[in-house]
Amino acid sequence: MTVHAPLKPPRPLATVIFDVDGVILRSPHEQAWREALDGFADPKRFTTEIYQAEVAGKPRLDGARAALKAVGVTDADKQAKAYAEHKQARLEALIHAGAVKPFPDALRFIEAIAALGWPIAVASASKNANDMMRPLKLPSGTPLLKAFAANVCGLDVRRGKPDPEIFLAAAHALGAAPQTCLVVEDAPAGVKAALAGGMAALGVARLHDKALLHKADLVVTSLDEIDIDALAAGQLLAVAV
Repeated sequence: MTVHAPLKPPRPLATVIFDVDGVILRSPHEQAWREALDGFADPKRFTTEIYQAEVAGKPRLDGARAALKAVGVTDADKQAKAYAEHKQARLEALIHAGAVKPFPDALRFIEAIAALGWPIAVASASKNANDMMRPLKLPSGTPLLKAFAANVCGLDVRRGKPDPEIFLAAAHALGAAPQTCLVVEDAPAGVKAALAGGMAALGVARLHDKALLHKADLVVTSLDEIDIDALAAGQLLAVAV
């Protein structure tokens, strides 16, 4: 059994803010970005590494611009809007085809946090997040969306991640001070946003990408690794068996 040290000094954690894509859901965002590149660049150039490092967590137009630049499109700024529209159409088709799946460990973790009596918020730049989560249920049978005391998914913000605006909006909606918030993220931009907002960051490295999330206060590969008893005491601690 390996025990990882808690945050030093321990933060008075008392609420959790979840990102959606890559944390709660195995969504087809990456696939949609890749397939939508056809006609703009070779889709094979859009790797998982590019998606995680440059696109994940960003508002749609920012993500489109970053993706095009990452694959070498010279007039990325000019083509970003059209690419973003192609991506959205492809994403909607994939969602309709049932390409969205929840991560079971995330549903278990959400239910465990709810059992502590902690307020929970969900905050994603994606305007599709609520539609993707709506059919899902927690292990107890409770609809997933009912677990969230605040939901700012798809909120129109002036600045996307890595700016903390969306997470600060979630904290405000919960009536929580930023220093009491734990943000659960899978993308570097999201981790940076949480830290910039004065919050603790828990990185979930589902794609063997721990190195990309190294700035988080703690990085795990599964949310089952989190010590819930320690969290109830306000400490972020992982126990790997």
